[in-house]
Amino acid sequence: MTDGESGPVLHLPARDIPVPASLSPQAQAIVGMGPLDATEYPALDDKDAWRTMIADRDAFIVSMVGDRLSDVPADVAEEVVDGVPVYVVTPDDLPSDDRRAYLEIHGGAFITGGGEPCRIMGLRAVGRSRVRTWAVDYAMPPDHPFPASVNDCLTVYRALLRDHDPGEIIVSGASAGGNLAAAMILRARDEGLPLPAAAVLQTPEADLTESGDSFQTNLGLDNLLTASLMPANLLYADGHDLTDPYLSPLFADFTKGYPPTILITGTRDLFLSNTVRLHRALRAAGLQSELHVVEGAGHGVFLGQAPEDEEIEVEVRAFIDAHWA
Repeated sequence: MTDGESGPVLHLPARDIPVPASLSPQAQAIVGMGPLDATEYPALDDKDAWRTMIADRDAFIVSMVGDRLSDVPADVAEEVVDGVPVYVVTPDDLPSDDRRAYLEIHGGAFITGGGEPCRIMGLRAVGRSRVRTWAVDYAMPPDHPFPASVNDCLTVYRALLRDHDPGEIIVSGASAGGNLAAAMILRARDEGLPLPAAAVLQTPEADLTESGDSFQTNLGLDNLLTASLMPANLLYADGHDLTDPYLSPLFADFTKGYPPTILITGTRDLFLSNTVRLHRALRAAGLQSELHVVEGAGHGVFLGQAPEDEEIEVEVRAFIDAHWA
């Protein structure tokens, strides 16, 4: 064995991996595009370089999805909730007496997605929730490492609890946002707060140690996550133990309780193992957990551009509707 290997290694020959013919033409086109991101992370101590990279990635996000959501029939208000900036997105057709609240935590490897991308992701989330959606513009590295992001999300959740029954709140997050949503719920539980009605976790970054099988087997297959995110993980963790459950929710004790959860991933997702292992941890604790694995999909499914994306949205909306109090 070489350094760093903890057991037997299976050596496979180089091979070509075809695009699955079973996918819709739109999904095949996304898979066939190959790598969509080739991020090279700066040195951990070069904060200026991180800030530049983050700004470039945020601009890319806006250019990718901003126009597609510009005509969403919803009002967006910028608010500050107990010191935390939040975009409150209200559907135009929402009845005035609808008290439900959807807490949306954006992804972005713990470093991107703030500001305008957060607003855009709030508009995207309201199409799923169809209720008033609170998109948290939480603090991030390099200036605000762990636990700042979790603290901000928990602050907004506490504020929602002042005006809402917990059964009127559902928490959602994708990728790093899925990590933060899961960690925030753990913090809320451990601090004695009531739990939300449910959690929606899409391809959550549940294990910052990257110990899962798919970090090897899907490396090169996922066209959105094309490399290890360990540099960003370390920047975010700021020297804390990566197995801390508030950093890696996969390692939490779920026997102490957790809300019903739906998890989404794909067979080519670099975070497939994260999602499947979190589902199994919830099930092992006797909790309600629903897992959907999309054929041929990488991180982010098919970027909202294929029928398969809408099939998953239908499943998530059904799950949400079933769990409001």
